[in-house]
Amino acid sequence: MITEQDVYKIGQIGRTHGIKGEVTFSFTDDVWDRAESEYLFIRVEGILVPFFIKEYRFRSDSTALIKFLDYDTTDDVLFLVGCEVFFPHALTPNVKEDEEYTWRHFTGFTLYDENAGLIGTIDHIDESTQNILFQVGERLIPAAEEWITNINHKERTIHMTLPEGLLNL
Repeated sequence: MITEQDVYKIGQIGRTHGIKGEVTFSFTDDVWDRAESEYLFIRVEGILVPFFIKEYRFRSDSTALIKFLDYDTTDDVLFLVGCEVFFPHALTPNVKEDEEYTWRHFTGFTLYDENAGLIGTIDHIDESTQNILFQVGERLIPAAEEWITNINHKERTIHMTLPEGLLNL
């Protein structure tokens, strides 16, 4: 059985689309497309349930229309509206040291401060200005490369040494 520790959140199901069982999927990490995964986990009534992807198409860089295998009408997928979507750590592609990646890649990573300890999970990456920000709950943490002390792609963790008092703002 899959547990919360085996997966990480990558988005949420929005509304239904059309009459053939498609739903909108707002994602913060496109790992499911990069890994060419056959399935995603969706939290339905507190339980992580695998849903096999029949087809999908992108609407933007953060939204896709997705159709799941054996769900063919709007009524079939109505119960998915608003559900959180997860991806298994085991299927996450390994990142090589010299490989290029975008800031969005770090969505879902757990962020630690070397002095304060656990900060939380990165929910969103704000790239709207020159200063990239990790959004962790209500906090915005500058993604300053000089503050990052360690990144573990397999464990999906980032360790930083933040300036004193930053977390108190």
